[in-house]
Amino acid sequence: MNPKLNCIMLIDDDEPTNFLSSMIIEEAGCAEVIQVADSGEKAIDYFLNSQKFNYANPKYPWPDLIFLDINMPAMNGWEFLGQYKKLKKQGNHIIIIMLTTSLNPDDKNKANNTGAVTDFRHKPLTKELLDEVLDKYFAVSLKLQHNDNAHF
Repeated sequence: MNPKLNCIMLIDDDEPTNFLSSMIIEEAGCAEVIQVADSGEKAIDYFLNSQKFNYANPKYPWPDLIFLDINMPAMNGWEFLGQYKKLKKQGNHIIIIMLTTSLNPDDKNKANNTGAVTDFRHKPLTKELLDEVLDKYFAVSLKLQHNDNAHF
């Protein structure tokens, strides 16, 4: 059995993008749960529900990895990050990848200076990009998890 992340969350208002990204993650078999929020507001509601259930409800698993779009109506990626910082679970670091179509270098600089965004990448999510992210940010934890499972 391959080790998996507990949860990967997609925060993007574009339904076709979420569908394709979900398919890539599912085919990679790298996550127990794929959670999709089609707005920053829905993602914040998800986190509030996760906290309300004391992070123990399987319906609201705390994500290990978030792919976050910038340009969304109502609450964009930047506004989401502002709210997320207020909700952040102590002792649990989520890898946030800003996944966007923006080619504006100011967006990349802003993402790097937020203190919450781990990486800045361009859409679409591909298997190669997903593999890079998993190798770069989760290789050790997935390997440890795999070794722990080997004892059973």
